[in-house]
Amino acid sequence: MTIARSEQVDIETTPYYHCVARCVRRAFLCGDDRLSGRNFDHRKAWILERMRLLSSVFAIDVCAYAVMSNHLHLVLRVLAEMAQAWTDAQVIARVRLLCPSCVEGIDSWPHNERQQLVATWRERLSSISWFMGRLSEHIARRANKEDECKGRFWEGRFRSQALLDEAALVTCMSYVDLNPVRAGLAQGLEDSSWTSIKQRLEEAARQMSKTKSNKAKGRRKSKASRGREPLEHPSLAPLYDDGQEKDHPALPFNLQDYVELLEWTALAAHEAMAGRPTSLPPSHLLARYGLRPQSWLESVQGVSSFGLFIGHPNKLEQVAARVGRRWLKGKRRSAPAYGGHGAGRPKSNAAA
Repeated sequence: MTIARSEQVDIETTPYYHCVARCVRRAFLCGDDRLSGRNFDHRKAWILERMRLLSSVFAIDVCAYAVMSNHLHLVLRVLAEMAQAWTDAQVIARVRLLCPSCVEGIDSWPHNERQQLVATWRERLSSISWFMGRLSEHIARRANKEDECKGRFWEGRFRSQALLDEAALVTCMSYVDLNPVRAGLAQGLEDSSWTSIKQRLEEAARQMSKTKSNKAKGRRKSKASRGREPLEHPSLAPLYDDGQEKDHPALPFNLQDYVELLEWTALAAHEAMAGRPTSLPPSHLLARYGLRPQSWLESVQGVSSFGLFIGHPNKLEQVAARVGRRWLKGKRRSAPAYGGHGAGRPKSNAAA
């Protein structure tokens, strides 16, 4: 029996979700079409452009992404409290960016009708279903117009996985950012095109270059800025932070630790492929979240097989009780990653 989307997405349980959308028949509609010889990489730029707009409109952060030739990965964070704090005018202004006709003449609408619609829009602006829908529909329309055809561009509704704890978040983000490396399309992080880690590394390099340039010019700091130097290793910020009416909380780890983990994982994968045991020291983040280095590589490579929820076995048991299930797919797989806690299926009389 399937689990309804409304039960898969529970903001009180977790704000983090891994979303995957695939092209029809898994054709290469965003890369090299092997049959026609045409290249559609420019459509990947459409996706990034659209994500930037949607992130500025919705109360949703893009934590990680990977745009592949025939599918798309996103790790999203829902900021429901932010949407509730918006004024009616802010909600209307955001809706106007997406659909100007939806709010045309709204000032002359009856008060009750206006309030009802604003409440509906407020809820939708913190919905991953609406976020993914506005992303998928826009790309499908542009692609079909370019191809002069009709019909589906995406296979169907996107697949989502709830990330129940910080360990699940860092595991899934690593899985997403290492997609090109795992697929053999890139050798390392720097040449992993169309991924969030490449974007972050480029932004960090630009910031470092700017800082060095300022120091070289001998610019003096103002009195107001003294004592407020940036941290040596700042926390990892969400992508597309436009700073407009959005106060984005940082992600629970910094960029240096995260890059170290990705590099460690990539090297460990190469050693595993060569048939050698991993000789690398474990990443700092693995120790912080209680993840076993021996099981880490398998966990990252197998994110798609975890099921609709990823997290500590105890968290999976809590979610199972909430949705009325005795068992959730992925519990047996997650147990070794967390040091073997909660392994095994529950016995038939476990509820007694």
